[in-house]
Amino acid sequence: MSKHNSLRLKGGATGKRSVMKRFERIKVLKERGEWKPGQSPIGLPKTKAEE
Repeated sequence: MSKHNSLRLKGGATGKRSVMKRFERIKVLKERGEWKPGQSPIGLPKTKAEE
């Protein structure tokens, strides 16, 4: 069964993600100098993506 035409996305799902994955958050924290070696990757602080 196919999707109805009104339910299809035109141009695909090319929106800006508002959630970063754990490895992306660690990368941003390292760039900012807020990541300490040996720190646990669990319970990271909220991190806004650089634009």
